[in-house]
Amino acid sequence: MNLPQVLNKVTFSNKDTFVFLGDYVDGWSESAQVVHFLLDFSKKQPCIFLRGNHDDLFYQHLQGNTKQLWLQHSGQETLKSYQNISKKDIDKHIAFFKNLSAFHIDKNNNLFCHAGFTNTSGPQHEYYKEYIYWDRTLWETACSLNLSLNQNDVLYPKRLKLFNEIFIGHTSVTKIGKTTPQHFGNVWNIDTGAAFKGKLTIMDTNTKEFWQSEPVFTLYPNEKRRN
Repeated sequence: MNLPQVLNKVTFSNKDTFVFLGDYVDGWSESAQVVHFLLDFSKKQPCIFLRGNHDDLFYQHLQGNTKQLWLQHSGQETLKSYQNISKKDIDKHIAFFKNLSAFHIDKNNNLFCHAGFTNTSGPQHEYYKEYIYWDRTLWETACSLNLSLNQNDVLYPKRLKLFNEIFIGHTSVTKIGKTTPQHFGNVWNIDTGAAFKGKLTIMDTNTKEFWQSEPVFTLYPNEKRRN
């Protein structure tokens, strides 16, 4: 598991809050173990767990609504990771997925969400809540932002003006040839491709210092997963 590896690189206190951007399952073969680790970690550290699209697909499966799309994108491997998990722990994991938050807005008006949002009034007003963990248009908008525009320009994207900074994952920065967190405008993308051949990243959102694991696939040399 690569999460303990990168956490060991970070100096933090019990006053620091960790915001996890989602997709705790379907990456590699230790999905159940990742959730177990997160539950233990949250007992000694303030944590906010956000819902990713893969978490939602898995939770739907747990509710009896299995999507073929999920099974085709590492769902089968996630199920295998739960084969030897006790009923007591499975119940704890179900509660974990049930209670995931769609988004978080901190005291500095920074938004944290897995993917993005489409409503120009913010994620609180999203017509379809699933967009918050499926959307890619917010990141595409940020990537294509005309840097000569100021926020008072009528053409400046309204969504970006709602928050001080926006922190997302979902769309790996490896898709634009990068391996470290990237930002355009006020949108930071922290997804550095851990589900593929990239690294897992932790960022201090105040200083923008970040720490990364080794490429995750090197921990699972016999697995292909979503690569």
